[in-house]
Amino acid sequence: MATGLRERWRREARRTIQERALDLFDERGFDGVTIEEIAAAAEVSASSVYRFFGTKEGLIVADEFDTLSQEGLEEVVDARDPVGSLLRAVFAYETPDDGPGPWRRVRWFFKEPSVRMAACAAFDRASQRIVPLLVKGGLSATQARVAANALAFGYFGALEQWYLDGGDQPIATYVEEGLAPLRRIWA
Repeated sequence: MATGLRERWRREARRTIQERALDLFDERGFDGVTIEEIAAAAEVSASSVYRFFGTKEGLIVADEFDTLSQEGLEEVVDARDPVGSLLRAVFAYETPDDGPGPWRRVRWFFKEPSVRMAACAAFDRASQRIVPLLVKGGLSATQARVAANALAFGYFGALEQWYLDGGDQPIATYVEEGLAPLRRIWA
């Protein structure tokens, strides 16, 4: 299988596994579902689920950002305007009209304590990956670390407010409002 085809298959398999898992979690609750049941619903082996996600919590918090190479990350995150690049990514990811959309997994970040912990760990890893880009963009190492954490956990805070408000409005609205104070860093 060519590299491009293999990567496309992996992306589709990951997406299918996540969607079937979310279907089961929505139906029976997080604790009421096993990895084996998720694998069966997605028509893959349990070892594939573990290989792609590690845990049930990892299954919910995993996204395309996690699999980006450092070069791919540099294409997504503009070190001169990381807030703007994050907003562009959020707007591009916004929920389609024809289904539950990609944001339904975010609800689980705040419904299930173990998923929240996994999400916080994922946001921490993301902020660490962003630090070198912000240093390249002109911030000192300390400023870059603080700014990267402010971006990552500011985004997390915006997601949480969206959830607390019932999740009826576009997430992008919350992210844009929540990260507005950080724009001054890169003005």
